[in-house]
Amino acid sequence: KRERGFFELYRDDPERADALIFGRNTGVGRRGFLKGAGLATMGTALGGAIPFADSMPGGLIPSALAQGAAAPAQPKILKMDGKADLVILGDKPLVCETPEHMLDDDVTPTNRIFIRNNGQIPDPTKAPDAWEIAIDGEVNTPLKLKLGEIKQKFRPVTYAMQMECGGNGRAAFHPEARGNQWGNGAISNASWTGVKLADLLKAAGLKPSAAFTGHYGADPHLSGDATKPSISRGVPLAKAMEEHTILAFAVNGQPLPTIHGFPARLVCPGWPGSTSQKWLTRIWVRDKQHDGPGMAAPSYSVPINPMVPGGKMDPKNFRILESMPLRSIVTNIANGAKLAPGARKVDVRGHAWAGEKTVRAMDVSIDFGQTWIKGDVKSPPSKFAWQRWTASVTLPSAGYYEIWARGTDSDGRTQAFAGHNWNPQGYGGNAIHRVSILVES
Repeated sequence: KRERGFFELYRDDPERADALIFGRNTGVGRRGFLKGAGLATMGTALGGAIPFADSMPGGLIPSALAQGAAAPAQPKILKMDGKADLVILGDKPLVCETPEHMLDDDVTPTNRIFIRNNGQIPDPTKAPDAWEIAIDGEVNTPLKLKLGEIKQKFRPVTYAMQMECGGNGRAAFHPEARGNQWGNGAISNASWTGVKLADLLKAAGLKPSAAFTGHYGADPHLSGDATKPSISRGVPLAKAMEEHTILAFAVNGQPLPTIHGFPARLVCPGWPGSTSQKWLTRIWVRDKQHDGPGMAAPSYSVPINPMVPGGKMDPKNFRILESMPLRSIVTNIANGAKLAPGARKVDVRGHAWAGEKTVRAMDVSIDFGQTWIKGDVKSPPSKFAWQRWTASVTLPSAGYYEIWARGTDSDGRTQAFAGHNWNPQGYGGNAIHRVSILVES
């Protein structure tokens, strides 16, 4: 019989895993260590005493073990010109995550923007201004515009805006959902320059029947079949006409890198990044919801009513994921950080965002969620930009701590401890961010 590993034990029965691995048992409140059972063993594994051990939930994998050196395998690091050391989640297609502590800048540097592809990466064009983009379908005047024409004829705009993969936070779901196991790093807040998509659609003249867009790009299908789009998603006309939805040709003041859609891409801020088609070649204006690859449940869809985790899905119970959910991250402290002896006051900061909504409150905890400390969250500098938050915590002694961060959005919804509203492909997961620190004695 095959022996189960650390993470398999916790996946199948967390509290039994506590007992088997650390000799831990909890009391009736399912927190703490009954009669101290397992406390010394876990403290040794974590490198120090656990001052708030009495508050630790039963079955909780300490963050230092869940995300640190004790993970099942060391992460594979991207080595690519023009990109930072992102974590590779997949190579066919290329998918790379930005660790949360590398996202501290108010405007995300281009080299730290995460990578999400659905097909092959097309060869870069040698004549970007000659790149053609078609607008057809439910329009009065179908257009085929060169990028150079677009730059000359339409007023440019520049916005700092969220770009987030629809599967961000997928790793928080239990049982594991299908797809790349993103933590919280499939997010960026770069400065995008381009023209309003609304201006292009107005130039084509929308028919009264126009209701939805369908987006197409030049990235070849993974199979190499030229008749198959790698992905083709779209948005309701209202989102396409929103002033911050743009056809972008520059990021952070420079032409788009090939990996991020050179020479032209869409940016549909606050919605799943798959709607922001890279290497854009065509916008098909539809009289109904688009039905291209990536538009049918369970792709980029969430349950209307909760389903049994791991259960069989009913397509009628799913809706397309539009606005991305509330999320917050700690950015100035890396998971597993070690602080010098005597460190007691710790300043914490990060970013928070909520798709089409805003974030109205931030709280942090150092005692495993038993109590919460109110932080300060700034207003977004512009619509669809993430928000800076700050907080300070005081540690009572040396030892192992976890800083938990949770946000509350403008509708009053607060982040949950774990991934909720489970679905087969893990969309909408927005569990609190946990960062472990060790204050050396």
